[in-house]
Amino acid sequence: MARFCPLFSGSSGNSYYIGSASSGILVDAGRTAKQLGNMLDFCGIDVNSIQAIFVTHEHSDHVNGLRVLASRYHIPVYASGGTMAALERMGCINEKFQSGVIDENGLECAGMYIKPFRTSHDSAESIGYRIQTHDGRSVAISTDLGYMSDEVRNAISGTDLLVLESNHDIGMLTNGPYPYPLKKRILSNTGHLSNTACADELCGLVGKGTMRFVLAHLSSENNTPELAYQTALCSLTLAGLQQGKDFELCVAPRENIQGKVTIF
Repeated sequence: MARFCPLFSGSSGNSYYIGSASSGILVDAGRTAKQLGNMLDFCGIDVNSIQAIFVTHEHSDHVNGLRVLASRYHIPVYASGGTMAALERMGCINEKFQSGVIDENGLECAGMYIKPFRTSHDSAESIGYRIQTHDGRSVAISTDLGYMSDEVRNAISGTDLLVLESNHDIGMLTNGPYPYPLKKRILSNTGHLSNTACADELCGLVGKGTMRFVLAHLSSENNTPELAYQTALCSLTLAGLQQGKDFELCVAPRENIQGKVTIF
């Protein structure tokens, strides 16, 4: 059966495991290699079972441990062409591991098929991933979105499990201590998806077959897990949908200190 494990999620680092009991991939490696290795071990995942790391974009909270982890365990790294060029300029790529560009056709890895889709974010060429698992299940990782484009909406529709950004509460951000240029960046079409924007998408996604939602990439300054959860839950409930019957909703932890793995 397919397994999903959020190792880290949020502004301090992001990394997710998707695979089986014996092999899988990481999407992003945004904490140190030591932290990633320790968390994988804590969650019962052998780091040697990681067949590749797929990078969404080059910001530090997604690639902080990439070079060391990939070098230490000789794990191939894939990203879009623009992101790969940025990673090379940053010194994140070396000869100790394979690296390659993933294009719109996708590729096979760890018995799964991984296909990228474009996202709107202030980076070189950010992407999300839709993954078809070895047993025919599907999961999508879609964070760091300035807005929900038709391409993203089409790519994530009908998945069995969806990891979707619910980054900030607009009121908390607007009235908070961030300087105006940073607030403007976060609220822009190349920034981050708010709780409200995330919640507005969920009912339509349920109608297209998605039942498991994981709210992710929460801001530590401009959001809380309870606020993100309640905003999403309210939208689903007002549409007449029931938790546990029509959908399953949770928030990805900043650190998976419970070692929770979702089997789907």
